Amino acid sequence: MLNPQRSLSELPKMSAASQVERTVLEEEFNWLLKEEVHAVLKQLQDVLKEASRRFSVPTPGLESLLRQENFILGSSTMDQVKGVLTLQGEALTQADINLKVAKSSQVLHFQFRDDKQWKLQQIQDARNHVNQALQLLSSRDESYHFKTGAEVNKLMDAVMLQLTRARNRLTTPASMTLPELATSGLMKMFTPPMPGDVMVNFYINLSKLCLTVYQLHVLPPNTTKNFRPAGSCVLHNPGAMFELNSNRFEVSHVHKVECVVPWLNDTLVFFTISLQLCQQLKDKISVFSSFWNYRPF
Repeated sequence: MLNPQRSLSELPKMSAASQVERTVLEEEFNWLLKEEVHAVLKQLQDVLKEASRRFSVPTPGLESLLRQENFILGSSTMDQVKGVLTLQGEALTQADINLKVAKSSQVLHFQFRDDKQWKLQQIQDARNHVNQALQLLSSRDESYHFKTGAEVNKLMDAVMLQLTRARNRLTTPASMTLPELATSGLMKMFTPPMPGDVMVNFYINLSKLCLTVYQLHVLPPNTTKNFRPAGSCVLHNPGAMFELNSNRFEVSHVHKVECVVPWLNDTLVFFTISLQLCQQLKDKISVFSSFWNYRPF
């Protein structure tokens, strides 16, 4: 059984020990706010500047100096579609597509008109989110003194939000309905013009540049087939139906080809590293959080 008098006599020692511990923690936390936070912010800026550099944004008027990259899109399992795409930063400046028509030996050939190029909105958005993250970081230079852990967490949350949005733009292509694809500006960029029974779409998926070609057939007005318009998705399957200008169509064939864009893979790695740095700093702050919540001074 505990001796009440002994326990009471030890209270001053325990209080003194607790005070020493608090003082040490206070010093460690102040060092974290003053030194380590800024060291992490510098690391983050260095990594994100590398990510931003990969997007290779051209100076207005000097777009021609931006490096052009040619990518060959094909598949080892089928040869219905082959393509050569020219990527210059966030823009497809040329597309050369060969389509072998199903049930015939005919090969259709399309390419971008010389006066056209197609902006890849995913790359543009991801770049903008990276730049917003860099602006947040640069707003707290080395002379700035963080006063609380909550202030650091607020900055990290804002940076992580931009990085997550940047990553999601590359990993999650936009869903589109078939009528949206059929009426998009992309369909007006080719010479010779795309026939009414062919549609194409370009998008980014992770580090891959993807080309999807849809072949369609018109459903007869008196068809007994149950018409069910397809919803919005990234990749429509054969059998998907839609209506446009009083005509009903069904997707008969879908061809998807892709290739890896190395610098997109680099940016995804940079996003992962940056998010880890943010989370590690938040974790260090949280070590002190329970103590600071209950400190009596």
